[in-house]
Amino acid sequence: MDVSAQAAPYGADAGVTTGSLARKLGVSPTTLRSWDRRYGIGPALRTDGRHRRWTPEDVAMLQEMCRLTAAGLPPAEAARAAKERARGRARSPALTLPGLPGLPGLPAGSQAPPAPPVRPALPPGAPASRSGTGLPLGDAWQECRGLARAAVRLDAAAVQDLLTTAVQAHGLATAWTEVMVPTLRAVGRKWESSGDRYVEVEHLLTWHVSATLRHLYVSAARTASPGVPPVLLACLPGEPHTLPLEALGAVLTERGAPALMLGGAVPAEALIAAVRRVGPSAVVLWSQSRSTANLPLARHVAGTRWGVRGARTHSRVLLAGPGWDTDPGPGLLRPGLLDEALRMLVGPER
Repeated sequence: MDVSAQAAPYGADAGVTTGSLARKLGVSPTTLRSWDRRYGIGPALRTDGRHRRWTPEDVAMLQEMCRLTAAGLPPAEAARAAKERARGRARSPALTLPGLPGLPGLPAGSQAPPAPPVRPALPPGAPASRSGTGLPLGDAWQECRGLARAAVRLDAAAVQDLLTTAVQAHGLATAWTEVMVPTLRAVGRKWESSGDRYVEVEHLLTWHVSATLRHLYVSAARTASPGVPPVLLACLPGEPHTLPLEALGAVLTERGAPALMLGGAVPAEALIAAVRRVGPSAVVLWSQSRSTANLPLARHVAGTRWGVRGARTHSRVLLAGPGWDTDPGPGLLRPGLLDEALRMLVGPER
């Protein structure tokens, strides 16, 4: 495959085409033409009066437009702010601040221009943004659409900023249920329906969600009460999907309940050995599909006793994930959602 023609999308004079720019930004060419027609955020060059050619300045303006819409700003306001920012760059030559190579600076004695206003996130139940991402989000929160746009653009910094902002605005449990999960599902559905496309989007988004959850888990675990039996979290043998358990572990630790994460595909012998060594208050076993749901192993874990002779006890066992049957039988708990699992493990949030 010859990639030399794609290595430098900007010609010396002609600029970049609409199709190349759309691929770079992760939007459709139709979206770029619509922004040009509706908001006047179009290319500086038009060859033969019809063909669009986008200069580096145009691209910078559109990148700002994408960043603002990902943060929740309506397209009309984002376009106005992006054009004002572009005019400001044209008036002020870029300098480099000492010690910060490559960072655009300001003329001596001037003040930084105020950042364009960003509307706060919509509350639950509010109408979602209608700007498209190509992902099947349905009536998702506005944060989901911004997160999806950033993920499709492979804009790692924006993805992380939006995840952090969602957690700060809504709390971890709500951010997981209403922002992270719907966006992850939409990316997964798009990947399944479009062959090999969007795999890189799913990987990027999953990695940053996992990084966010693990950071919150580690931060909260530092203040955990010593001597309190933990909740043991494990995926069944052959089950690699750990993200839901990472979310549960982070929320548990945030609420003061220690959590011990064993991760994906835990061998049966290692799982039983961990229960006997740790003496957990509860064990949560995750199964994503029926092929990994091992009911005999779950019953064995529920029957495993630990503790000193004469005072031996056992752990409660929760079967989490879509792989399990709805009614697993006596002695086993079957939470449906994160909130239900949290109520079983630590009681209602105060």
